Amino acid sequence: MTAEIVNLRQYRKEKQRREREQSAEENRAKHGRTKASRQQDKAEQSRTKQDLDGKQLDPESDKPTG
Repeated sequence: MTAEIVNLRQYRKEKQRREREQSAEENRAKHGRTKASRQQDKAEQSRTKQDLDGKQLDPESDKPTG
């Protein structure tokens, strides 16, 4: 039975890569979305608001006549 030979330098580098990737993933979750994604949502909200404002009834026209 022979032990598996491990290159410690490669092991350390791999460990460091995994730690950096984990840190990057935490930062992505922590700091949110991309600028393009935020702008897209803002534009969608603007279109929705404009659409709803166009369908809103005027309070003056809702009064009964007579």
